[in-house]
Amino acid sequence: MEHRAHRPHTREPHGRQGEGHDDQHRSPPRAARARRRRASDGLFAGLVGRPRGADLDRPGSPVTSSTGSDASHVPVLLERVLDVLAPSLTAERPVVVDATLGLGGHTEAMLQRFPDVHVIGIDRDPEALARAGARLAPYEGRVTFAHAVYDEIADVVRDAGFPTVSGVLFDLGVSSMQLDLADRGFAYAQDAPLDMRMNGDDELTAADILNTYSARDLSRVLREYGEEKFAKRIADNVVAARAEEPFTTSARLVDLIRDSIPQAARRTGGNPAKRTFQALRIEVNDELGVYRRALPASLEVLAPGGRVAVLAYHSLEDRITKRAFAEVTTTDVPRDMPFVPAGHEAKFALVTRGAEMATDDEVDENPRARSVRLRVVERTAA
Repeated sequence: MEHRAHRPHTREPHGRQGEGHDDQHRSPPRAARARRRRASDGLFAGLVGRPRGADLDRPGSPVTSSTGSDASHVPVLLERVLDVLAPSLTAERPVVVDATLGLGGHTEAMLQRFPDVHVIGIDRDPEALARAGARLAPYEGRVTFAHAVYDEIADVVRDAGFPTVSGVLFDLGVSSMQLDLADRGFAYAQDAPLDMRMNGDDELTAADILNTYSARDLSRVLREYGEEKFAKRIADNVVAARAEEPFTTSARLVDLIRDSIPQAARRTGGNPAKRTFQALRIEVNDELGVYRRALPASLEVLAPGGRVAVLAYHSLEDRITKRAFAEVTTTDVPRDMPFVPAGHEAKFALVTRGAEMATDDEVDENPRARSVRLRVVERTAA
């Protein structure tokens, strides 16, 4: 297996594109977060080590046969993802980018089903890369690992030695591994440090946001990224509470959120903290900003006949996907024009009509699939 690490390059301070916020209303600059870090100039360390006691399966075994601590990880919409990518993997030595490698479940399945495929696995989380590297050790020579953020996809593909790729998969959001590890701070069901960094080398944490953002900025984050109706009330209460004691762990925040939301509103929609935790996680990791850059970049590296598949778990991600796919699958030719002039044809076509959802049976087997939306597009011309 190849293991690639990418050097940092400069990115502009964080800001949400197209939202019309002037500089004084933005959250503190993010340049210091060095999101583009690429662990070292050499090989990324720690990817080939086996978890203690792991018994890795041989290639060709069923996807669910992996053993060890990651065996319970069930990739969402696995069979459907393989089916929609299959037509793009008929070329000689096809290359697929798993832009959100995680524990490697989708990649393992692709390597098993398509014997000639080479996968480039990208993840910003070093721990996820280490676990995926152990899981995918039987496929040495067919996987390239990149410690990077997926908006660097063009650089990663080029550095791996490929001019274009046959497919790209995005499985967005937080991974099951990150939710399961209490010290990462992603889950609100247990008291844990308010961290939420997908890469521990980043500087900004959820605690930093809660303890330093103005009430106005914090309210905006909760409203825009969590779609929280009571964002202002929660933000005001956070600012008042931190004046007495800074926020460090999640239990105190969960209690504050519950007390900030009217009792009637707490009766529906699950845990009232979930929207705030989602918003903080997105802000910490610049998830939507990264995805807005990554999706167009993934379309650019796609060869004719190649496909991009996106698994999104909330409306914000799905809206970005829907708009981007609509833009590249339509032409600028007036509708009343009887033909499309040469050179004005759309270069992409929708594979899925609208967003596909998981079946009831899959949701019963894998509750994480409950909110998933799958959209797929194919490049039809160079």
